[in-house]
Amino acid sequence: MSAPRTGAPGPAGGAAERESVRARGLDLELGSSTQTSHRLLAYSDALLSIIATVMILPVAHTKIHPDQKLGESVQQLLLAKIAVYLMTFLIVTVAWAAHVRLFQVIELIDDVLALLNLACMMIITFLPYTFSLMASFPEVPFGIFLFSVCAVVIGLIQAVIVAYGFYHPHLLNQQIQLSENQSFYKRHILKIILRGPVLCFLAAIISFFFIPLSYVLLGLVIVFPHLTRFITWCKTKIVGQRDEEETHHSLETFTFYLSEPLSKERVEAFSDGVYAIVATLLILDICEDNVPDPREVKEKFHGSLLEALSEYGPNYLAYFGSFVTIGLLWFVHHSLFLYVTKATRLMGLLNILSLAFIGGLPLAYQLTSEFAEKSHNEIEAIQVSCVITFFASIFQFAIWTTALLHERETLHPFARYGGKEHAFMFAKLALYPCVSLGTFFLTCLLSEFSTAIFHVMQIVIPFAFLALRIFVRIALALIKSVMSFSRRKVVVLEEEEACLSPTETLS
Repeated sequence: MSAPRTGAPGPAGGAAERESVRARGLDLELGSSTQTSHRLLAYSDALLSIIATVMILPVAHTKIHPDQKLGESVQQLLLAKIAVYLMTFLIVTVAWAAHVRLFQVIELIDDVLALLNLACMMIITFLPYTFSLMASFPEVPFGIFLFSVCAVVIGLIQAVIVAYGFYHPHLLNQQIQLSENQSFYKRHILKIILRGPVLCFLAAIISFFFIPLSYVLLGLVIVFPHLTRFITWCKTKIVGQRDEEETHHSLETFTFYLSEPLSKERVEAFSDGVYAIVATLLILDICEDNVPDPREVKEKFHGSLLEALSEYGPNYLAYFGSFVTIGLLWFVHHSLFLYVTKATRLMGLLNILSLAFIGGLPLAYQLTSEFAEKSHNEIEAIQVSCVITFFASIFQFAIWTTALLHERETLHPFARYGGKEHAFMFAKLALYPCVSLGTFFLTCLLSEFSTAIFHVMQIVIPFAFLALRIFVRIALALIKSVMSFSRRKVVVLEEEEACLSPTETLS
């Protein structure tokens, strides 16, 4: 709650007075228990990225018997789990986005806010267990009820953080602290934070009566912010300009929240966390499933550990191939955001969709490491891996395309269309979608060589990245020489035509 406002001698004097009061209060608070929120945000981003990523574990560890066809298994065991995984992953990212919004408003924290944030993180860490119940018992309402209740509690804790922050205005962002419309900001951030929990509350109640409608409401949590934005845009186009006061408030809010809806730094931190956890999950599977039993080594392999480990050769190959894929996709993501100056709302959504498929790569590893070579199951497992890689990379390409549409606001000058890095970035982002799509169709046509094709693809791509800049320079040089040659030819023809007399030209 802000302090009562008194009359100010003038706009400049009032602003200077408020700034001096804020500076004195800030110095006093920093001397006590108040601190910046940077470390709390780093911890929260790391934890949220871990929770979003480990949602894939119940899917990746689905047991598929070797005598089952993978197509039937995907339909019966994996398809529902994958759909629920994508939905819950995106809901966790919605909670992360609300957390970003919350700490755009609150810049400083004290012990109470730190403890409230820890309580919020504790509930978030429980979400993977609720997802496991939902995935394992899709027709039982308790799993979706428990997941929805956790989402409601998370929203309520964040609402308490908002109320506490506005009750202690020295913790707020400077723009809000100096604003005459603090109550408007408070209502706006509460509306952003609580709209998801309200839908989850309805989903929790309806789950005991009609489970499919509960899933629809949870899916609405994901699209609701974009839906409301689209409806507002349509209303503005149809009805016309809103009244002056509402426009003023909306403009003030727009300059603070929507010009950079998710700060680039937190988008990068969350994305790096997802990539790191996905890469780590691969080695956990190696440690768990690929260590031979000592008794078996002694009896079956006569004490030869190397001979026993040789049976896990395909698993090691699948691990290194999957790690290289994750590492190179992170490398492309890093290169992309190196050139991005500001992430728009659509770019943030596309990045989350890409991360959702990145989180599915442990499933691809499990599928490609479990089946015998040249079996029908491995062919379909390889195709599933190609599909996951394709969507993870094509959404990265879509981020770049979206950035080009607003390149003056979103990209560095040298990465814009016609810049020296534009062609190289285009080739780097197009490499994985093209290769994964080509591998998918080759395995369809040449099923007998599907395993060899897949492994060659995994080996060739790193070298392709190393040689990519050379190839791009050669291609640009060739294009430039062809264009200059055609231009010279046009110039020569114009000169010859100019040298001809009028009678010769007419003839």
